[in-house]
Amino acid sequence: MKSLYSEERRWLHEVPAGLKFLVLALAGSALFLTSRIDWLALGALLAAGMFASLGRGTQAVRRLLLPLGVAIALVAAFHALMGQAALGIASALRLSAMALLGFSVTASTRPSDCLHLIERLLQPLARFGVRPDEVALRVALMLRFVDQFFGLWQRLDESHRLRTGRGGGLRLLGPLAIQLLLAARRVSDALQLRLGK
Repeated sequence: MKSLYSEERRWLHEVPAGLKFLVLALAGSALFLTSRIDWLALGALLAAGMFASLGRGTQAVRRLLLPLGVAIALVAAFHALMGQAALGIASALRLSAMALLGFSVTASTRPSDCLHLIERLLQPLARFGVRPDEVALRVALMLRFVDQFFGLWQRLDESHRLRTGRGGGLRLLGPLAIQLLLAARRVSDALQLRLGK
């Protein structure tokens, strides 16, 4: 599966991974500490501007924009149906801003840099028995399987569409779960052989 990281160098690629994740954490906290629509709209606009400034560097993550838009629209519609339209708008703006910021960081940060950052942050916990390298490996595997999940779902849906002329929808959950479990078993076996456990 193809990584969401882009080799197309943009200004955000030059920012250290630690600083990017610190800004992401602070921005996320600020977005969740306010419910003012004007501030949330400003945050969403700034996040969209950052995302757009990366140009072709966002090509790999653009395929996630449609599912994101659908999810945000559903959240806003649900709140509107419950008579909480303002809360729906605030939630939609908050989700949009955080997702676009996350996409920008993902597209401009090498996965290896993320894992090194996790190892450095967890290093103080080593004295309590936590193995930072194992935690980083687990995070890497989780990210890998998230990417594999989307790719596998897309392939199964395309196969179903070719056979039947329509999308698979929820019918694909069974075959998808089986394929992911088989892939997880293969990775587990490979790790056991490599690590000698």
